[in-house]
Amino acid sequence: MKTLLSIVTLAAASALSGVALANPQLAKAKNCMACHTMDNKVVGPAFKDVARKYAGQKDAENRLVQKVLNGGAGNWGAVPMPANKAQVSQAEARTLVKWILDLK
Repeated sequence: MKTLLSIVTLAAASALSGVALANPQLAKAKNCMACHTMDNKVVGPAFKDVARKYAGQKDAENRLVQKVLNGGAGNWGAVPMPANKAQVSQAEARTLVKWILDLK
């Protein structure tokens, strides 16, 4: 019983630690801030502009996770977003996208 409780506690702590990283520090650690800021377009769009553009779209989270991982072009201008699979895990991409979509 103690082992089961330890496993459950560890799993809960792991899940909560992912939520704690859903902030600008994770974006900075994953080099997102080289091209994006919270409020202003730099090379890529501002995170708040992304949140506004995709607000209310059911498939936005999954589409943007794929965009973070695989890159893309044409949605925000001529400069393509590079793929980030080598630097960002799928879980980290999902955490970042959820955080961005929650910005107001």
